[in-house]
Amino acid sequence: MMLKKVLRIGRLYDIYGCLLTDKQANFIDLYYNHDLSLGEIAQNHKISRQSVHDTIKKSEALLENYEKKLRLYKKSKLKEKLCRSCLEKLETISKSEGISNGVRKHLEDVYKMLEELKDL
Repeated sequence: MMLKKVLRIGRLYDIYGCLLTDKQANFIDLYYNHDLSLGEIAQNHKISRQSVHDTIKKSEALLENYEKKLRLYKKSKLKEKLCRSCLEKLETISKSEGISNGVRKHLEDVYKMLEELKDL
């Protein structure tokens, strides 16, 4: 399985997993987060491997469809990128000479707020 797909589905599951049925969410969690094979999931749930495969594929499609419509993952990635850029610029500014202690304090406050925002 490609790491990029695993990370994407994992992130989409974090965002939209609550919109899946319990069975769909459980299978996605077992397959992507706990690295169980289709056969292991099938054996544990006493169903066919094909049924597990179909459920996971349907769940992946649903997650991608939710993202296509709501774009929460895309917005989250953009927010993180913008916060990182702002933090880098603030760090550069705060290191420059000629800044008063008052301005430096405000820059530190803004830096802390961006750090918190980045982690939301």
